[in-house]
Amino acid sequence: MGDSDLKSKINNTVSKNPVLKQAELDYMKVIEQKNLERVQKLQQISKRNRITGCAIGAGVFGIYLYSIYAVKQETFLDDFEEPAKVQQ
Repeated sequence: MGDSDLKSKINNTVSKNPVLKQAELDYMKVIEQKNLERVQKLQQISKRNRITGCAIGAGVFGIYLYSIYAVKQETFLDDFEEPAKVQQ
């Protein structure tokens, strides 16, 4: 368990900045462009989904409010007279 168990250090002074080939740089630009297009498409889909969700939510809320309003207008139970109890 002495110093002999340690691995030697890597000499990275030779190439601190690895040079990329032009083909690799072009490929990276193509991939970045495709990724940007994909992100923009996903953002558009997300925006449309939010708009659709809000529209459906507004429709449901409107139906709920209408049903509450319609129930408040019903008066058929107001005129209801309880029948006389028959005594035995």
